[in-house]
Amino acid sequence: MNLASPVAQPRPFADGGPPPVLSVEGVNQYYGGSHILRGVDLQARLGKVTVLLGRNGVGKTTLLKSLMGLVPIRSGTVRFDGHDIARATPFARARAGIGFVPQGREIFARLTVEENLRMGLAYKSASTPIDPELYELFPVLKQMLARRGGDLSGGQQQQLAIARALAARPKLLILDEPTEGIQPSIIKDIGRVIRMLADRGTMAIVLVEQYYDFAQELADDYLVMQRGEVIARGPGSEMQAKGIRELVAI
Repeated sequence: MNLASPVAQPRPFADGGPPPVLSVEGVNQYYGGSHILRGVDLQARLGKVTVLLGRNGVGKTTLLKSLMGLVPIRSGTVRFDGHDIARATPFARARAGIGFVPQGREIFARLTVEENLRMGLAYKSASTPIDPELYELFPVLKQMLARRGGDLSGGQQQQLAIARALAARPKLLILDEPTEGIQPSIIKDIGRVIRMLADRGTMAIVLVEQYYDFAQELADDYLVMQRGEVIARGPGSEMQAKGIRELVAI
């Protein structure tokens, strides 16, 4: 990993779990004169799904783009796997082991499914094979390797976008509203894959989601944002008792 000098690793959590693979502290970000992110703290651990909730326009997508380096932060720290990546390029972050599935999928419509998957391996050798497990996770993709991405349904495109992000075997997977505009059967498939990936213990997952039931089912930890700030956080098992559904209802 060629990002920055390693920083001191946080101590293990009180529950004996590992330190976070992603640690965000005091992040502030502005668009013009508007203060979009206000002192945001977030942590994500291997084997856990961290769900970020909030109404539209509260800064969730901006935070994810900041984690990927697509928009700069004004202040604060972002540490990944023991390294300060706050000023690293998006390419460097991807190469370090961060996979990103943006809102709206953003697959390459004129490229085939196979070519889209190879884009996830862009920084590796041209001879690097596509991991066959991707076809086990999303069988429909194997059937459509030669089909153009733009010819797939919305749900199939979402599966392709996730598979593309997984192609390089990231240590952190960031997903921005993966259920948006997707039919219920594919939502279940995506949820199954996310849970399975987390349960292996080799990947941390950060999930922004508007579909509350989907988020609650997957959340090991949750955060709620409002006006650019985190106003609530805790274990996913406490979401119902804490009335989080009402807190994020539109």
